[in-house]
Order: sequence, then structure tokens, then C-alpha cells
Amino acid sequence: MRSSARRLSPLALAFILVIGLAPAAFAADTVDESGAAITTAERSVLTLTNRRRTDAGLVPLRWDGRMADLARQRAAYMADTGEFAHTQANGTDVFALIASNGITWYGAGEIIAWNTAAALDYSAAFAVQGWMGSPSHRAIVMSTGYNYVGFGLAIASNGQRYWAGVYLKGPDRTGASARTGTVSKTTLSRTRVRVTLRWSGSDVRLQVLTSGLRYFQVQGRRRGGSWHDYGTTTATREVRRWYRNGTYEFRVRARDRAGNWGAWVIKTVRT
Repeated sequence: MRSSARRLSPLALAFILVIGLAPAAFAADTVDESGAAITTAERSVLTLTNRRRTDAGLVPLRWDGRMADLARQRAAYMADTGEFAHTQANGTDVFALIASNGITWYGAGEIIAWNTAAALDYSAAFAVQGWMGSPSHRAIVMSTGYNYVGFGLAIASNGQRYWAGVYLKGPDRTGASARTGTVSKTTLSRTRVRVTLRWSGSDVRLQVLTSGLRYFQVQGRRRGGSWHDYGTTTATREVRRWYRNGTYEFRVRARDRAGNWGAWVIKTVRT
């Protein structure tokens, strides 16, 4: 095993760590090496990583598709060339890739691994086990300085599995979360009912640089009709007058202070 760390600039501390493991390959009649299986294995590394982080009281890292793309590029390079290193033959490293893609970052790190476990879930587990077994690698996995990560897996022609993990400290890119709440109804007449809609929300917590909740957007409609926008608000309830014996829907989504919208959540209301 080899490991190293280097500082890129006074403002960006970047760690580079490498580990190689050669567990006995698990016998398997058929090993699924499809793109879907590789994607599942990559995601399982995130799950295993975050399980260890939450067990230690840390905030889970969020998956970043940009970091995953870079990790896949790095893993593919190692699988294609057999060069198990952080710097490619042309001098490119992950930090150059981050910069060339126009990604804003305040800190970044890369850890890599290889093993020969046939089944991809075993390969993923061995990679994480190896990183966690090394104090210097564990320091990256369990760092309080990153908020996003992506993992990549590539398989060499000789069957070796090459892994790369790219960690990032960057601006909040995760949408805020909204939740629908209780609905209360008061009959006003034979045809009308006053409906009070309630909701709540929060910004998804990151290990660092959580931007915080800003406001909500709320819309409503009679089922089958067009959505009517009730506007953006910091309030957590809306009072409407709807027709009795109807089926309505309202939906709400949240935005954080960095401008990231979360998904719409919808609730059906029968009047």
C-alpha cells in the first residue's frame, strides 16, 4: 500500500490516497458485469461508506454525479493502462479534471483501490474494507471536510476491478425538502368549504456548507385541471375556498438559499 497527501493551494487542501488489495477471487458460475451491475456496485460503496459515517455520528455524504463521472474516468484509465496511480501519463490528475470541468470546489480528494473479487458486491465491500483498514484512507472516508462524493468502477481485461472515489467540498447543490401536513375543512355553505392546507420543510443537512431553507412554492388544482400558482412564501399554511364534494390536489416544493429546488410533494384533498 502507498499513500500520500499534498496541498494544492492555501485555500484548497487535497488528499490523494491509494490502496491495492488482492483478496481471493470468489468463484461464480456467472458474474454480472453489465453497466447496470457496475452502477449498483458504485452506489453500494456510497451506502457502505455512509453506514460507517453515520455509525460515527457524521453526516452522510451526498452522491454527486459529476464526481462519479470523474471517478469513472479515473477508474477506466487505470483499467485500460494498468497504471495504478493518481497522476496519468500525461500529467493529468483528478484535480485537473475537476478544474477543467468548471466545477467550483474548496477542497477535494481521491482514493483508489483494486481487487480481484469476482462478484461486484464483494469487490465493493473489499474496497471499502481496505480504505477503512488504513488510518490515512479512513481519514478521507470519515472526513468532516467534504459534503459530496462519487465512486467509479472499471474492469480490466484481466478481470481486476479498479475503484476510484472522488470527494468534494463544494457549494450546496442539494434541493430543499418539503412535506405536506394536515388539512382542516370548515363548511361555509351548501356549495363551499374553507380548506386550510399545511406543510413544512427543511434544507437537507450536509456535513459542511448547508445553505439553509429559503421559501416554498405552493400550487393547487381541482383534479384533472390546470395547476394554479399560489406564489412563493415562507409561511407554512394556505387557506382556500373550494367547492364541496370535489377532489382537489395541492403541491408544494422548497428552495434553499443557494437556489436549489427540491421535488414537488402532492396531497389529495376531498371536500
